[in-house]
Amino acid sequence: MSPWVTLVFAGILETCWAMSLKATAGFTRPGPTTFFLVTLAGSMVLLSAAVKQLPMGTAYAVWVGIGATGAAIASIFLYQEPMSLLRALFLALLVGSIMGLKATAQH
Repeated sequence: MSPWVTLVFAGILETCWAMSLKATAGFTRPGPTTFFLVTLAGSMVLLSAAVKQLPMGTAYAVWVGIGATGAAIASIFLYQEPMSLLRALFLALLVGSIMGLKATAQH
């Protein structure tokens, strides 16, 4: 599997564990806590695999960017967080930054 595809899956899992934090209720609920731990571990394993072939700084920034973007968008739908024009603009800038990092990577 391509290291970039691996990195995207790692970022998706980062979104999953970040979004499950609220459901864990401070890690007192076993189901959501288990989901959190499994997706956290999976995200780390995939990130670790991706950085074997990708520059660390680029891979980490892309991973964080995917997770942050995913969590922000998911929060709009799951937790009815507001979506303003400025928020949409900054999310678009974040996505553009992720794409720019990928486009300029040395791998």
